[in-house]
Amino acid sequence: MKTYSATPASVEKKWVMIDATGLVVGRLASIVALRLRGKHKPTYTPHVDCGDNVIIVNAEKIVLTGKKREKKMYYHHTGYIGGVKERSARSILEGKFPQRIVEKAVERMLPRGPLGRVQLGNLRVYSGPHHPHAAQTPESLDVAALNRKNTRSA
Repeated sequence: MKTYSATPASVEKKWVMIDATGLVVGRLASIVALRLRGKHKPTYTPHVDCGDNVIIVNAEKIVLTGKKREKKMYYHHTGYIGGVKERSARSILEGKFPQRIVEKAVERMLPRGPLGRVQLGNLRVYSGPHHPHAAQTPESLDVAALNRKNTRSA
């Protein structure tokens, strides 16, 4: 019996849409990272981008458990000496780009390197309920129904 190894030409990519309303960030990110890598498929090959394209809508309505909304900090560096800046998760969610929390959570669950960057490019996150990918006819994935712990009330 020979081991199957997928090639980029043999990969079939689907479009999946997830509504993030009331979903826990880490649980959502782990499911999305699994889909982006293609590990849910029997034809998974580690060195080939065989994952699906994922659309996440309503990213502003995600839930952080415990006191993470107030205490979780996101850091970035300006490039200058002593230029470390920090923002709380609450300030990001209330700011102009609340979808960045979901993007960062998924990005940190994907492998670093060229393949991880390509797989992250298959992720589209929108803060509101509308997205411009209706022509791709994405199928809906109900993450809340997969496990009762995936959802919390805000």
